[in-house]
Amino acid sequence: MKAPAEITTARLVLRRPVASDAEEIFARYAGDASVGRYLAWPIHKTIDDTRAFLDFSDQEWARWPAGPYLIFSKDTRTLLGSTGFSFETYGRASTGYVLARDSWNKGFATEATEAMKQVAAQVGAGELFACCHPDHQPSRRVLDKCGFVEERSLQLKCEFPNLAPGILLDAVCYVWTAKLEQGI
Repeated sequence: MKAPAEITTARLVLRRPVASDAEEIFARYAGDASVGRYLAWPIHKTIDDTRAFLDFSDQEWARWPAGPYLIFSKDTRTLLGSTGFSFETYGRASTGYVLARDSWNKGFATEATEAMKQVAAQVGAGELFACCHPDHQPSRRVLDKCGFVEERSLQLKCEFPNLAPGILLDAVCYVWTAKLEQGI
């Protein structure tokens, strides 16, 4: 089952990226070093990096039930950031988000993450995980609020290329399962 290409929440519209979004993505968040400090992907140096992301997005959507989504304000249609999925199997995917600086601390990450949980359940992905840098407290709070549980037994190392390129650093992994949400 394929996820919808567009999702509407109380304040957001999340939709599949298209090629014509490249310039806005690059300008709003993908090329902003302060936005990308704790990301698992390098900040885009050129618009071609953003176009490569859009090609990747199309490949993910073709192969899996869903892929990346862009996050827009429902009222103003301003691009706020992105979220989405990276599937490992049809039942397990990672999620995350990135927001433009002027969109921080407004609850958009929580609202977008809740939407991703709903879509995951709809397409049969009963387990979502999200990893973040241990010092990135805002993301940790979002995951806690959204019912993700810190996987304390997992000793995970990830590259955060905008902090320390080529070096594996400690990461914190959070997991959400549809069964846990339903109390099963």
